[in-house]
Amino acid sequence: MEEKTFETNLKDLENLVKELEGGNVPLEDAIKKYTEAMELAKKCSDKLKDATNKVNKILSDGELKDFEIKEEN
Repeated sequence: MEEKTFETNLKDLENLVKELEGGNVPLEDAIKKYTEAMELAKKCSDKLKDATNKVNKILSDGELKDFEIKEEN
């Protein structure tokens, strides 16, 4: 099974939240949708953390290194 993109997971999460906020979901379905929403939220959070970590690194001499801003006094 192909992994969904961040954007697809986020859109699915938004749709689930709208359904749950509507209040017209039977309890059993609401529990399933809530569980699915929490799983999607975790996937999105993990992707964002991974992206942040990648952005905070720079390529230096062929190696990825932590990005640091040196302040001059």
